[in-house]
Amino acid sequence: MTHVRISGVRPLGGPPRDLHIMDGRFTDEAPATATDVVDGAGLLALPAPVDAHIHPDKTTWGGGWLSREPAASLGDLIAYDASVRAGMAPVADRAGALIDRAVTRGTRAMRAHVDVAPQYGQANVHGVRQAAEARAGLVDVQIVAFPQIGVLTAPGTAALLEQAVDEGADLVGGLDPVGVDGDRDGQLDLLFDLAERRGVPLDIHLHDGGEAGLAQITEIARRTAALALHGRVTVSHAFCLADAPAAALDKTAALLGEAGVAVTTCALGADPVVPIGPLTAAGVRVALGSDGVRDPWTPFGDGDMINRAHLLAYRTDARTDAELAACYTLAADAGAELLGLERCAFRPGDPADFVLVDAESVAQAVVDRPLPRFVVHGGAVVARDGALVEGVAR
Repeated sequence: MTHVRISGVRPLGGPPRDLHIMDGRFTDEAPATATDVVDGAGLLALPAPVDAHIHPDKTTWGGGWLSREPAASLGDLIAYDASVRAGMAPVADRAGALIDRAVTRGTRAMRAHVDVAPQYGQANVHGVRQAAEARAGLVDVQIVAFPQIGVLTAPGTAALLEQAVDEGADLVGGLDPVGVDGDRDGQLDLLFDLAERRGVPLDIHLHDGGEAGLAQITEIARRTAALALHGRVTVSHAFCLADAPAAALDKTAALLGEAGVAVTTCALGADPVVPIGPLTAAGVRVALGSDGVRDPWTPFGDGDMINRAHLLAYRTDARTDAELAACYTLAADAGAELLGLERCAFRPGDPADFVLVDAESVAQAVVDRPLPRFVVHGGAVVARDGALVEGVAR
C-alpha cells in the first residue's frame, strides 16, 4: 500500500495543510512514515483540469511550424487539412506529443474528437488510441469518432462510425445535421439509433446559428429525453445559444437541463461563447475544451487548460474573484463530470488528481496562468515544472 504525503499546501486557497494519499485517493489517515514525501511549500492546490473537447489527430505538435493557407469555406478547410496530413508524422506520434504537453500543464483527462471518414478509415482512431494507451498512467482519454466531412454526405461514414466503436472509440460524434448534411432527421436518426444499439454516448458538433441551430438543439434534447439518454449526450460549440433571444435561450436551456444534455465551449478567437450563467442556472452542465491545437485549421492552442480558463475569463469579461474562479470550475469540476470522472475536492476518498501552482487564489491562477510546479495523477507525481517526471509510463 503506497502512502504519499504532500506537505504544507493550500487546497483551493484554504489554510496550509498536509495532504495524505493512499493508493491514489485522499485519506484522513496520517501514518508515521510515507512512501513518498513532497514539500508543497505553501503552493496552491487545484483539482486537475479536464480538456472536454480537443482534436489531437489533427495537431502538428512536436513537429515543425506549419505556414497555413487561407480557406474560403469549410470544404476548402477540409481539403487543405487532408492535403497537409498526408505529409505529417504518424498520428500516434503527434497526438502523443500533444498529450504529453497537456499532462505537464495539469490535464487529467481529455475527450478527443478524432476524424473518421472514408479517406481515413480508422487510422486516426487507432493512432490516438495507441498514444493514449502508452500514457495510461498519466491521463484518461475518451475518443469520439467524429465525422468531419459529414455523416450522410460522405457515403460509407455511417458504417465507419459503428466500426470505430469496435476499434477504439468510446463515443460517436455528429456534425451540423442541417449545415453539413442538409438533413436534420436523417443524421439524428442514424446517430441516436447507433447510440441506443451500441450503448455509447453522443457528442455532436453544432456550429449552425440562429433559428436553424436552435431547432436542431431542441430536437437533440427531445430525442435524448425520449430515449432516456440523460447525461449521455453533449452538444459541442452550440453557437446558436450565444445569440439567442432571452426567451428562446431560457426555453432551450430548460429543455437541455431537463434532458440532461451537456454543452462544451472553447472560447476560440471570434467564435461565440455560450451563455454560461443562464445554462448552468437551468441545470445544464457546461464544460471547457481546447478544440484545435496548432493544426491545419488554426495556429493557436497549446494544450494548457489553465490557459484556456484564462481565455474563457477574458472572453466573458470575468472580473471578480468568484467570476474568475467559476471559469476554472468549468475546466476542472464540470469537465470531470462530463467525462464521468469523480471530482477532486480534496476530501477523504476523492481521487488524488491535482496540480500545485504558485498563486494566492484560484482567481489569481486563472489570471496569471502559472506553470504547474507539480502535477499529480492517481496519487503519483507525473510532471514537475513543465516536464514529465523521469520514468513515468509513456
